[in-house]
Amino acid sequence: MGRAAVAKAFADIDAAYAVLFAELDGTGSGADPDADPLQDRSDFCLDILAGTARSEPRMAAVKALAASTYADNVHAMAAPDAPAMPREASVAAEIACVLTIGPRAASAFLSDSHELTTRLPLTLSALQAGTISWQHARVMVDETASLDPAGAAALEAHFLDPAAPHPAGGCPAGEMPASRFRHKARIWRERHHQESIEERHAKGVLDRRVEYTPDRDGMAWLSAYLPADQAAATWNRITAIARGLQGPDEQRTLTQIRADVYAAALLGGGHSRSTGDGDTAGGGGGGDGRAFDGDAGRKSSGGEAWNPGQVPTPRAEVLVTVPVFALLGATEEPAMLDGYGPIPASMARDLLANGAGSFHRVLVDPRDGAQLEIGRKSYRPTEAMRRWLRMRDGRCTFPGCSNQSLDNEADHLLAWADGGTTGVSNLRQLCPRHHRLKHASTWTPTPATKNEPPGWISPSGRHYTSEHQDWEPPILPKELQPAMAPKPSSNVAAKLASTGCGPPPAPPDNFHGHPDLAHIGLSLGEDGLERFLHAHA
Repeated sequence: MGRAAVAKAFADIDAAYAVLFAELDGTGSGADPDADPLQDRSDFCLDILAGTARSEPRMAAVKALAASTYADNVHAMAAPDAPAMPREASVAAEIACVLTIGPRAASAFLSDSHELTTRLPLTLSALQAGTISWQHARVMVDETASLDPAGAAALEAHFLDPAAPHPAGGCPAGEMPASRFRHKARIWRERHHQESIEERHAKGVLDRRVEYTPDRDGMAWLSAYLPADQAAATWNRITAIARGLQGPDEQRTLTQIRADVYAAALLGGGHSRSTGDGDTAGGGGGGDGRAFDGDAGRKSSGGEAWNPGQVPTPRAEVLVTVPVFALLGATEEPAMLDGYGPIPASMARDLLANGAGSFHRVLVDPRDGAQLEIGRKSYRPTEAMRRWLRMRDGRCTFPGCSNQSLDNEADHLLAWADGGTTGVSNLRQLCPRHHRLKHASTWTPTPATKNEPPGWISPSGRHYTSEHQDWEPPILPKELQPAMAPKPSSNVAAKLASTGCGPPPAPPDNFHGHPDLAHIGLSLGEDGLERFLHAHA
């Protein structure tokens, strides 16, 4: 009966596919005779795509369950003393033949299926419900691979369980592309990993390296594994130089110019002239008669080999979002490097303390993790407003777009000529591609707020939400934990008593809120200084 039921289920699926194909090729019976035929057909094409997005994950869940159950049954039927490796190879070979894939892909699929059916029940349930895709499920498998069972369950619950203590805010996991979900899952994993990011970063620094990989057609890859702050600053500097070299007569794309600038920076002659602020000055179309022509070492009009020091290089901008207490050294909560994700607090403090002028400090509220505003009113968006948009939106606000570069443009939701204001609630970030789409089509943005980017209405009338930032309340120092009253050290208490001042009143037993930072007494720095001065008293 079981095999007959399976056969009937797939026969029904085949019949459903036949109906969909008939509607798509115009031979079906679903057309409304009173409707515009082209508009009607366009609408049900989108309906079919939406239905496919729900059904494909369910079929992927069926595949994963079938593969995992088959492997379990083979292992259960094997003799107790049978070697495991040949049995696993046989199972992978069988799956590879059935699905017509390679043995390596079959082994990877079996491994993912085993994780979903044994360690990630919420992910499997979401896949069965059609609310996430197979790509999202694989992201969850990858990001929980190095976590213990409790950590994996917490990551799953954060993104997939609305009843979790601190569920993810903003866009649900299944409503953003898998690449964006991977970024968010990685950020959460970094913040909540059982091993501190300081320890993991210290290990990672030891593995820094540059790798060279030959490729086809006379090309090769050159990549560097670096600390995140160095890599982000390098990328943004190369982008800034490349953008400065673009012009009406430039035939190369921005991507091509980036590659040329990178090669020229490493292979150039090094005859740069430094200005007082650390940036280089000179040609690149400037007054010294030399111009960049794309190849390191090629002669330009000045007769000398071009080198990147002769290109006016604007400072690369990087936003570092730092929890207040992490900046003070009271906690080791990770900071956020714009376009990358969590970095060790020590790295952020070093960037900000050593005068890194291109790194802009952004502090967050110690109560709920909200960023503290740095913008001001102006007819045109100021640099502070643009940085605020970068904080709020994180990237281009068009659904699914991952453009986080400095190419993004500040755009008015409601045009100034139509009564729109120049405030963060009427502004959004758009990459050049989606900025052109907005002006050249009927894609329409929906209102934004100070903390949420706008959504979009498509030409078909469907509404699509933009991805929101998923801020978490920061980690408080032990002295400021919400569940306990702030208690000054004994030396501090004695000092307060000697001045006739008592300690701050203790909160009631049922107090679970955040402390009033203005009425705690001495600051963290003063308390620490007291402990240091009287350590041996």
